[in-house]
Amino acid sequence: QVQLVESGGGLVHAGGSLRLSCAASGFTFRRYTMGWFRQAPGKEREFVAANSWSGGSTYDADSVKGRFTISRDNAKNTVDLQMNSLKPEDTAVYYCAASQRLAPTMRNDYDYWGQGTQVTVFS
Repeated sequence: QVQLVESGGGLVHAGGSLRLSCAASGFTFRRYTMGWFRQAPGKEREFVAANSWSGGSTYDADSVKGRFTISRDNAKNTVDLQMNSLKPEDTAVYYCAASQRLAPTMRNDYDYWGQGTQVTVFS
């Protein structure tokens, strides 16, 4: 049974940092690109970052470049999202997802999804 379980969300002041983590099980983690998406109230789910299975290449949305960093640990089957310099517009539910594609940035590129973790940034 495939499971993706996110943790680390919470309430943070603007300019602060949070680290999200996603624990994966039930599939061959090292063969999947792992990504993070987010969805704010009333908005579409949007791509944030991904770390490919082929060699660790990462892809970031323009809105988070220089502030967010995705990393993975294939030994632990985890993928993290370090979020720095947080802004109120980063407030959203953050989702971990897994894809067999090399450079997936679209929601439909992903095969498995977690339940999400809430991140709220206040000014």
